[in-house]
Amino acid sequence: MAISAGGGGEEKPMSDINTTPLVDVMLVLLIIFLIAVPVAIQTIEKLEIPIMESVESKDKVENLLLTVSTTDANGNSAGDPGYEGASRQGECRVYINNTTLVTSQELFDEAFERLDAIVTRAGGPEAIAQQPDLIPQVHIRGDINAPWRCVAGTIYNVQVAGYPTVGFISNPVDPNG
Repeated sequence: MAISAGGGGEEKPMSDINTTPLVDVMLVLLIIFLIAVPVAIQTIEKLEIPIMESVESKDKVENLLLTVSTTDANGNSAGDPGYEGASRQGECRVYINNTTLVTSQELFDEAFERLDAIVTRAGGPEAIAQQPDLIPQVHIRGDINAPWRCVAGTIYNVQVAGYPTVGFISNPVDPNG
């Protein structure tokens, strides 16, 4: 403890903090970060992300992904030569996991079988009711030109099959316009 030397007769401890060492340390850290950050950013740009094969998880619930579209004005489906895009007057097309084209009855059957397998694996309806995070959801990607009758029919089929939650997937809006 320092004692001030002055002419007052009574001696009291000095209460001033010496900030010089603190400022020295902060300036050294600032210089280090000014040098290290650009070097770190340059090395991150050369980062290569590994490509791995996707394997179905056994412990995680798999949501049901449906894509709803229609045929074009000429009756062509997506993937057919000459397909011009979905038309509001076209026939409804529902794809499971973006690959399998299904009819309304096949959609109901497939959705019911998937949900039944998940509920059975969880230990029955009572067990899955205790763990709501195990209940899968239905995610629907609808073409902007698909009529509502196609989307509504898809929602009806999966809800009748037993799925309680149906959500929609859309593309995010570009913030740059």
